[in-house]
Amino acid sequence: MSPGPDGPKASSRLRPPSLGLLLAEARGLFEFNASVMLSPLLMRAPRGDGHPVLALPGFLASDLSMMPMRRYLSELGYEAHAWRMGRNLGGLGRMREALRARLAEIHATSGRKVSLVGWSLGGVYARDLALQAPEMVRYVVTLGSPFANDVRATNATRLYEALSGERVEDFAEAREAIAGDLPVPATSIYSRADGVVNWRTCLLRPSDRSENIEVHLASHIGLGVNPAALWAVADRLAQPEGEFWPFDRTGPFAIAYAPPEQAVSA
Repeated sequence: MSPGPDGPKASSRLRPPSLGLLLAEARGLFEFNASVMLSPLLMRAPRGDGHPVLALPGFLASDLSMMPMRRYLSELGYEAHAWRMGRNLGGLGRMREALRARLAEIHATSGRKVSLVGWSLGGVYARDLALQAPEMVRYVVTLGSPFANDVRATNATRLYEALSGERVEDFAEAREAIAGDLPVPATSIYSRADGVVNWRTCLLRPSDRSENIEVHLASHIGLGVNPAALWAVADRLAQPEGEFWPFDRTGPFAIAYAPPEQAVSA
């Protein structure tokens, strides 16, 4: 892996994205508009077996932010569920029990394993849920989620700690597990142009059932509505339960994805 703006991989501390990248987050509105305009194309995405999917919002966001994702997955035939916990004010330890209860509720009602799609902090929750209850989780997709490496390298760390009452360094053992390999298939979708979290904090270790997918020029606040990211989510969820194959970067949004050899590990 070539050194990036934050130094080589071996560097112990990473920096949050620059002010310029943070200010450029406003382009998320254009990503949403693009997904609306390209909706006929998005409906050509691979379709799965209609299994349940739980959508987890990012820090300070609510179910409203995940509505486009849920609507898209519902139109593809999935049983898309909201988290129903209001605004996400953070707290890995504080939220763990409620999240597991919500997962158990959906699993019991459907009688099927549940895929988890988490945006930003929601993805951190998703990975933790997969570790806590792998018997109920089918697949994990994270979108711009800072779960690996130096997770303090975000522009939201201080606000997270103030509102959640938890320090990023808390639950060190759990955070180390979240950054490691999961017992279920997983995909991390990220952007090097992310203005909120350092993209290196989003990288998992690629394996025969996990991979990173880089989306060119996507913003953090627009990643969950970015058409190329939506297509990738649909493609990943369409895989049969218990199976995994690498993401096919051909198709209508091929130009938006970095080559797999650039989707480096943490």
